[in-house]
Amino acid sequence: MKKAIAFLLALALLCPALLTACSGSDTVTINVYNWGEYIDDEVMDVNEAFYEKTGIKVNYKTFDTNESMYTLISSGAADYDVVFPSDYMVGKMIKEGLLAELDFNNIPNFKYIGDEYKNLAYDPENKYSVPYTWGTVGIFYNKKYVDIADLEEQGWDILWNEKYKDQIYMFDNPRDAFAIAENLLGYSYNTENEAELQAAYEKLLAQKPLLQGYYTDQIFQKMINEEGWLAPYYAGDATIMMYGEEGNKNIDFYVPKSGTNFFVDAMCVLKDSKHKAEAEAYINFLCETEVAKANAEYIGYSTPHTEARKVLDPEVGENPIFYPDLTKMKTEVFLTLSEDANKLMNELWLKLRT
Repeated sequence: MKKAIAFLLALALLCPALLTACSGSDTVTINVYNWGEYIDDEVMDVNEAFYEKTGIKVNYKTFDTNESMYTLISSGAADYDVVFPSDYMVGKMIKEGLLAELDFNNIPNFKYIGDEYKNLAYDPENKYSVPYTWGTVGIFYNKKYVDIADLEEQGWDILWNEKYKDQIYMFDNPRDAFAIAENLLGYSYNTENEAELQAAYEKLLAQKPLLQGYYTDQIFQKMINEEGWLAPYYAGDATIMMYGEEGNKNIDFYVPKSGTNFFVDAMCVLKDSKHKAEAEAYINFLCETEVAKANAEYIGYSTPHTEARKVLDPEVGENPIFYPDLTKMKTEVFLTLSEDANKLMNELWLKLRT
């Protein structure tokens, strides 16, 4: 009994939220809402490891887009504690009062998050979010069929090159697709100017006849099978397309010198969470070095955890695809657009796609 009490006290010193959780561990369950395939549920089985350590059960569900997650949360149709929105969606949820201010006394492992991933524009005082993963967007291409000289000369514009007609894929979501067009036109990824959004639409419309199609998850297999040769996508997915057991050695990755989107997916607690301390304990657990390492290795996306990166295989931790020097790149983070700008972009996207 004394050993058990001593253990709980030690946990409390490490993370105060754990003492509360353990005292009622047989009844406390937190609801977690994350992206699909975005946590190690095989090698370490992170959620099970968290339960074994703290006694807090995890009811874990997944979503496929920021927008579908937001729609469910904002409607009040679901009762979640921890959610994993991307940067611009964090800003939107802060603005609408959907997120709770975090008690960082319950998240001492926050000290391991690199400074370059903190206090970004979507959460400038870092009150509401803890970075989970990050990355950049670039072009995956097949070296057998795509001339690297074309990439270096044209950058993003290669996705409009008739030489590669019917071998090009495009993002199947408006924010990422519009960002590429905006980059080529010299606009900010966060423009709310109606004329600029219209011009980006016209740029995408001109590209449409050259595309094999608009895809998201299907891009992996299509590129691996060499059904297409060019696809803009997230750097973290190089683990599947380039380095996976069923990947394709002919695929490489290129980030245009004109700039790219630097994105962060974050961990947040919802304002109406009934188990805020336990939710913060969960976030703290995901910021333990071995857990952050396991997740980085399993999902492939870059970790903002400084100590976890040090213990990654150097082929990953020192790979410029996953860990580029951001100080030598032109990058821009997505911010929350106004309702009017967001509505216009979605209307133009629907018009483009139909």
